[in-house]
Parts: sequence; structure tokens; C-alpha cells
Amino acid sequence: MNKPWRSDRLSQLGSSIFAEVAEWRAEAAGKGRDIINLGIGSPDKPPTEAVRKALSDAALRTDIYAYPGTHGSAGFRRQAAAWMKHRFGVNLDSDKELVSLMGSQDGLSHLAMSLCNPGDVVIVPNPGYPIYRAALALAGVEPYLLPLKEENQFLPELDSVPIDVWRRAKFILLNYPGNPVSAVADLAFFERLLAKAKQYGVLVVHDAAYSEMAFDGHEPPSILAVPGALEGAVEFHSLSKSFNMAGCRIGFLAGNREAVGALRELKENIDYGVFGAVQEAGVAALQEAMSASAPPKAGVLYEQRRDSFVAALAAGGWAVEKPKATMFIWAKLPKRSDGTTWTSREFARGLLDQTGVVVIPGEAFGSEGEGFVRIALVEDEARLLEAARRIGEYVRY
Repeated sequence: MNKPWRSDRLSQLGSSIFAEVAEWRAEAAGKGRDIINLGIGSPDKPPTEAVRKALSDAALRTDIYAYPGTHGSAGFRRQAAAWMKHRFGVNLDSDKELVSLMGSQDGLSHLAMSLCNPGDVVIVPNPGYPIYRAALALAGVEPYLLPLKEENQFLPELDSVPIDVWRRAKFILLNYPGNPVSAVADLAFFERLLAKAKQYGVLVVHDAAYSEMAFDGHEPPSILAVPGALEGAVEFHSLSKSFNMAGCRIGFLAGNREAVGALRELKENIDYGVFGAVQEAGVAALQEAMSASAPPKAGVLYEQRRDSFVAALAAGGWAVEKPKATMFIWAKLPKRSDGTTWTSREFARGLLDQTGVVVIPGEAFGSEGEGFVRIALVEDEARLLEAARRIGEYVRY
């Protein structure tokens, strides 16, 4: 008897649209299309010279190749805590309220396993980053999808969640500045969120991977800056986007010590931590960001790209909302020239096939993403302007 060598869980791990888009891209390239890939949010710039030198110097040390330890080096954890104090005014015990990660996705993918039992409920955003729901599938946890609506500036209506869901939920996960929705939240919202969650004993999990990529003078706050937040919240931070270290795989979870400790305990049984040289590079990045001679934040580059690209799209006939943060544009689809509407998949497939420009259909991020596409600002300005020109031709066609 033939037994399937494939878990049923794999079908629950996320939208297959990402694999489909990769196939579309290969087909378009095979037809000779010049591909401009605005699909994946991977920074196109390297880390600073100081970060690269720290990585290089550490990699040459003979003592750096032992198991690094799941907790992360004391040096990295102390520096991460110092940066949280410098950037957000948050005081953390680096031994008990912070754990290093192989990027925030590492922690996001394992958190439900460490906090929940099969059958528990977790509240996640719709649309939302795919690992949010995929992690719940791995843990056997039931998602409650919390709609993020354009008319509410993509902030959730917390009172719309049924009381029974609040009572059953272990944690609620939100993401500001957001991916795919480039929305922001202020401390007043976080205060309301924490108060609501505390009423039902629900942990608040905040994904702050894009905290250093905001525009127009906005400085995204940390939820941990709310007084008393350490009693009921944790927050993910990543060096991938803010410091152009996506391939290094380093980030951390900070906040409530019981939740941080649970994730640390799970990871002690899974891996041996982040390579020591990468942690040294992380220390250098955070130190440099705190120095008097700190380089411009990543948001400065993406703000320039946003302004040029959005203006070029508008000139081509597609007016989109300017994002307030992140490296993404969450773009509401225009009407076809005949007045009819595209689905997000139709638009993305046709755009790629006809122009070579890659964007991600909004449906990849949940049902509330239909009618939108996500566009990543991960090419230089000249290529973005060329992409906007091609998109304009497609929209007008």
C-alpha cells in the first residue's frame, strides 16, 4: 500500500499564490520579458561598512564556530535591550525579557507552539503576513481572522471580536507598521488594545519588523512603551529590513518574561541559535544606530522611492494611496479601461505576462486582500520609474 509522504499540514501553510507567481515570472522570462521584480520584500542595499566589517572580523576568529547558544550571546541581548531603551524608552531585562532569533519569522513561526495547545484560538489580521496563519496550522491552533478595512485606516475594530473569541483566545497578533498593509498605529491605539486584551487575559503580540521604515517624520512607537505593557505584551524586532541584513537572519523577541521564556524553552529543543559572527554584526548595527554619527534610517531611502513611484503611477493613470511606512505599497486596483474590475490575481498575472513587472496579488494575504496588490519598492529609482511606465501602459490598455 502506498502511503503519502507528505503531511496534510503543508496544504495549510499559506497561499500557493507565491509559488504561482514564481511560475508566472519564469514563463515571462522565458518569453524574453525584462523582469522587474517588485514582489518579494528583500532589501536591495547592503548593510553599512561597519556592519560588514564586524561580520568579517568575527568570521575570521577561531573561537566563533562553536554552538552559539539558543538564548543569543549576552552581548547581543544587552545591545538589543540598550537599543530598545534608546529608541523607545523601554527598559528590559536582557536575560529574562529578550531572546535572540534567526530573524523575526523564526519566532513568529514557533510562538504558537510555545504558548498554545491544539484547539486554542489566536486572533490574527486579515490581510496579514502569511506566516501568521501558517504558524497556527503547524501548532493545531484555530485562527480568528480580524478584518483590516480601508475605511478604518486598516486598524481593527476590537469590539467587533465576539466575546466568546476573546475568552478563548491565547493571544492576538498585529503588525504596525504593517505588511502587506502599510498602515501605522499610535500609542493610543496600543493602549486600547492592551486594555481590551487584559480584560480577557489575552497576550498581545506585536510584530514591529518595520519600525525604522516610516515616512514624513513619523516615528512608530513600541507597544512596550505603554505603561504596564510588559505584563501582557511581547514584540518582535528584526534587523532584516531596517539594517539591510535580511540574509543574516537575526532579530529578537522582547517583552513579557513568561512568554519570552516559553519561546526560548521551545527553541532550546529545536536549534542552537544564531551564528556568533552574525550576532556581532547585529551588535554593530544597533550600536551604529545609537551613535551620534548614525547613518540615515532605511526609511529615508524608501520615502524617496515612494514619492517618485507614486507620482509616476499617478501620471500613468493609477492613483494609489501613499504609504506611511514600510517598503511596500498596498495598492487598490484601478478599473479596467472598459469600467470593469480585475481580481487581484488577474491583474498581477496579466501585468507580469504583458510587462514583466512582478507584484503580489492581495488575496495571497487573506480574503480582505482581494482588490489590492502589494508592490515592493526594492529596485533603484530608475527601475521603479520604468516599472511605473509599464504599469501605466497596462492600466490604460
